[in-house]
Amino acid sequence: MQHVKLGDLEVSRIGLGAMGMSHGYTGAGSDDAESIRTIHRALDLGVNFLDTAEIYGPFTNEELVGRAIRGRRDEVVLATKFGLVSHAGGGPRHLDSSPANIRTAVEGSLRRLGTDHIDLYYQHRVDPDTPIEDTVGTLAELVAEGKVGHIGLSEAGVGTIRRAHAVHPVTALQSEYSLWTRDPEDGVLPLLRELGIGFVPYSPLGRGFLTGTIRSTDHFDTTDFRATNPRFTGENFRRNLRIADEVVGVATEVGATPAQVALAWLLARGEDIVPIPGTKRVARVEENAAAVRVELTTEQLAQLDALTPAAGTHHNEEQMRLIGR
Repeated sequence: MQHVKLGDLEVSRIGLGAMGMSHGYTGAGSDDAESIRTIHRALDLGVNFLDTAEIYGPFTNEELVGRAIRGRRDEVVLATKFGLVSHAGGGPRHLDSSPANIRTAVEGSLRRLGTDHIDLYYQHRVDPDTPIEDTVGTLAELVAEGKVGHIGLSEAGVGTIRRAHAVHPVTALQSEYSLWTRDPEDGVLPLLRELGIGFVPYSPLGRGFLTGTIRSTDHFDTTDFRATNPRFTGENFRRNLRIADEVVGVATEVGATPAQVALAWLLARGEDIVPIPGTKRVARVEENAAAVRVELTTEQLAQLDALTPAAGTHHNEEQMRLIGR
């Protein structure tokens, strides 16, 4: 496994998103033993960059990751997030990045993860009721105290990123980026490169769509957030199947899987980009890790660049309001 740097934080070229092991997808939380085997296999393969958040579950995903890395903490670059749980009474899905809430959140995450420090601590979504300077100021204190190694933001807008970085260096931004979600390219990516901030794309496989294996949504259960995602519903879903087919076509030509091609395209965007595909299965983490060996030609990259644009926004209306602030 290759290694690159997000800012000055060295991580594996591909990470592992743990959310789906406990939260958000059909079957989440149904096989913790396999999820733990998946994390162990990732570490064996050199995939050391693990991503979780207190909202996943809530809380149960951090507990799962904590169990999985027990005895192997020194092999892991551990990332988690705060800000989508208000510990002052609002509870889950209530934005709160106030200094007091951050203090409560970090202690809970440290306890659940079974560690004395978090390598990369992200604000999960920008809190419009708390100045970003106050939020980052508190994170800077946690860095000085040794509880946090590096500071991150997620789905923040250009102005917020710049203001945050002026208070304390931001190591990474995590936002959605993939073959069918290219929003960061216009303003965010150029700013990150200007400031020396790394980029961590979540949902790099389009929530599974870009693997070419989802041909129907009939198997989604009521807990699966894709059931209300505009790209997975109605006519949008049928139109978007063409994108998956186009990726399959390139994969056939390359001799790789569609997932590997989608990840290889992201890796080719720059060494400051580290995708975190999520899975709860050993076979999939092996497949994803092998994407570092897939080389796309200039013609194949151009073909992928020119994919049919996705139909529908990449989040539902409520979630879209939390992005780019």
